[in-house]
Order: sequence, then structure tokens, then C-alpha cells
Amino acid sequence: MNHIRAVAIVTFVLTCLASQVSAEPGDISGGERMYRACVACHSLEANRNMTGPSLAEVWNRKSGSLPSFPRYSPALKSAGIIWNDDTLDEWIKDPQHFIPENTMTFPGIRNAQQRMDLLAFLKDATQPGHAPKTAQGGNQMGGMMGMMGGGAAPNLKALDPEDRVQSINHCGDSYKVATADGKVHDFWERNLRFKTDISADGPQKGAPAIVSAGMMGDRADVIFSSPDEISALISHQC
Repeated sequence: MNHIRAVAIVTFVLTCLASQVSAEPGDISGGERMYRACVACHSLEANRNMTGPSLAEVWNRKSGSLPSFPRYSPALKSAGIIWNDDTLDEWIKDPQHFIPENTMTFPGIRNAQQRMDLLAFLKDATQPGHAPKTAQGGNQMGGMMGMMGGGAAPNLKALDPEDRVQSINHCGDSYKVATADGKVHDFWERNLRFKTDISADGPQKGAPAIVSAGMMGDRADVIFSSPDEISALISHQC
């Protein structure tokens, strides 16, 4: 009987200790460092959507419901989950397990302390006016051809000469991209991608931007203000 009582006491103590450990608050500064894994796809600015939706005011939002984001997977839209401390923890831990068949290409964070840190940062940073400027992204200017892949999307409204495309010529399997600084950049046709950005951060009409997209400097994106500019700018001369 005493043995059973001792086991019960030990179990109770361990349960209390586990609860105390799980209740430890996350570290906001550590969470801001963890957020670097998210910044390439998510903004903290309201309605500034990237690959994924803006995280601004995500707490208590229903999954798949941000009106300004049109690319939710059917799985996320139909999940009916309300984002809070618990659901976001499960989502960040293993997105595919929590909501199967969603399209977020993120493997998850298995480390519980790292998730707690990230959630502590996000819970504060996603409130109106609380996003740190260093974490919002989207204001990296100057020499974008020297920027390597990853990171937040740059603002393309005011371009330096080396980032502003003046002409594109296609010949054989190659593109020659002339920029406003007088230089011509050669690309294998499979290494040059054409994109559009109609957001407030997109390029001016008639002034497409070129942005490095590869670690070796052999790939790039040319970003236009609208689709109709793409074919109009490309010539075919050999």
C-alpha cells in the first residue's frame, strides 16, 4: 500500500514538473531568429502576401480565410481550424500531419523549445504595429543582381541602373538581358525566368527588374509589372 502511495506521489510530482516545463514562456529574441526560416514566404505586414499569406493578426483567424490571399489549398480552406497557441504549435511542428494534403513546403520544427520561441515572437510581432522592421522584409535595395536566392522579396519600385532591364533578346538557346547600366547579361534559356508582380512593391510599368535567383550567379528572374509586357519586350535576333 505504501509502495502504491509512493508511486502515486512520484507520478503527481513528475506531472506537475512537466506542466511547469511546458508552461515556460518562449524567448522572443530567439523566436525572431527562428523566423528567418519563414521570412522568404511570409510577411508580417497586413495583406502583404508572398508565397504564403501574411501572418499579420493570424491569432484567432480561421485557417484559409485571409480575403487578400487567393492561393490556399483546399485542405487548408476546409480544415475549419482557428489559429491559436495550441493549433499553431501543432501546425509548425508537422504541417502535413496536422492538416494532410496542404501545400506548404515546410517540414516542420520538431524541437519544442524552438517552436515556443517562434510562437512567442509571432504572437507579439503579428499584432498591429508590432512587426520589427528587420523582420518585415521587402525593402532590400541596390545591387539585386548580387542578391542570392532566398530571403524576403525586394521592393522593385525604385531600381538601381544595374537592376533595371532595358531589353531582352533571344537567340538560339540563350537570352541577352541589357540593363540600364550599359551591361549585357547572358543566360541559358532555362536559367532565366519571367515573372509578374502587380503589388505595391512591384516594378514600374516599362521598367522590369532583374533579380538574381541562383547561388552561382547563373540564374535570374526578370519581373514585369504585368503579363502583357513580357512578349512586348523580348526580341528575337541572332
